[in-house]
Amino acid sequence: MTKKRRRPIHLHVMVSEEELALIQERMAEAGIINMGAYVRKMALNGYVLHVDLSDIRELVSLQRRCANNLNQVAIQANTYGGIYPEEIAMLQKDYAALWEPLSDLLKKLSAVVEL
Repeated sequence: MTKKRRRPIHLHVMVSEEELALIQERMAEAGIINMGAYVRKMALNGYVLHVDLSDIRELVSLQRRCANNLNQVAIQANTYGGIYPEEIAMLQKDYAALWEPLSDLLKKLSAVVEL
């Protein structure tokens, strides 16, 4: 029994060594290792969008720290009936540190959308 292929048509394209090197360089920039997938994506859509998620990972880490600090303050308030002004100031500082990179990231994303 033969399995039917999802893409049964073979497409053959000739390129020079320089063109192949450029294609491979752009594939590496996009983080794609499958030549067929890259060529198909470029032929159908005209571009590949590669998103660097390192900024988002940093924001997730900051958000986790802020949530942990907020949880500790909530435990303090519920257990002992109050919190210190220094703790509130520390939370405000942490959230300010979170919102600045988030704002920068949103600006970068809006610039990508405008392309």
